[in-house]
Amino acid sequence: MTPQGARKPLIAGNWKMYGRAASLAELSALDAAVGAAGRRIDVLICPPAPYVQPAAAQARRGVLIGAQDCSAVREDSARTGEVSAAMLADAGARYVIVGHSERRSQHGESDGLVRRKAEAGMAAGLIPIVCVGETQAERAAGKVGEVISTQVRDSMPGEGAAFVIAYEPVWAIGGDRTPTMQEIAEVHALIRETLVGRLGDEANGVRVLYGGAVSPKNAAELFAVDGVDGALVGRASLKAADFSAIILSHPAAS
Repeated sequence: MTPQGARKPLIAGNWKMYGRAASLAELSALDAAVGAAGRRIDVLICPPAPYVQPAAAQARRGVLIGAQDCSAVREDSARTGEVSAAMLADAGARYVIVGHSERRSQHGESDGLVRRKAEAGMAAGLIPIVCVGETQAERAAGKVGEVISTQVRDSMPGEGAAFVIAYEPVWAIGGDRTPTMQEIAEVHALIRETLVGRLGDEANGVRVLYGGAVSPKNAAELFAVDGVDGALVGRASLKAADFSAIILSHPAAS
């Protein structure tokens, strides 16, 4: 079994639909702020699609670039508005987020569609970050285990273990509330158990991130939770000062 400490931490920033070309200056500031810690922690920024290529051209070795979504269709085809995983890889992306709760709720994306997107990303050489998470109503109804295990099983790619899972409780995203550290540990343990059930020992190499109201104030406490291999950060990743503070609070940074 791969111990948690043997998995290289990944701290990813999801810029969502924020930022302009001028925001890419934050990448250089982030690289400078993170310094040598960038060799011990995978630092990732996922800007809006128009900025993937210029971000990849500007980013230095300490900052990786990813995309926020991709088409489930692998081949070039007449699909206006779609962006394939191969195009994102060609633009310099290394990772791709799939199944974020905002895609699931606002665009009706199913577990099956998320799985196909993850598989399309892997086929193009990208590492998918597969997002899972429960709503407040599902948590109140005691369905966290059922919801999370089903999403993991049905959303993860069918072959290989070259992907990441990000647990983002929907009710915590963009706000100031987070689950308790014990609740986070329980869900991460469930995710690991579900992965092992599907992949066997290979699953122990899959990194499981926490996301949802991650900030410089709570990052160190979150990173200390058993089973948390890093974070998927939203608005706090837009500014190098805030995001670097989160990164440098990880034990692997020192």
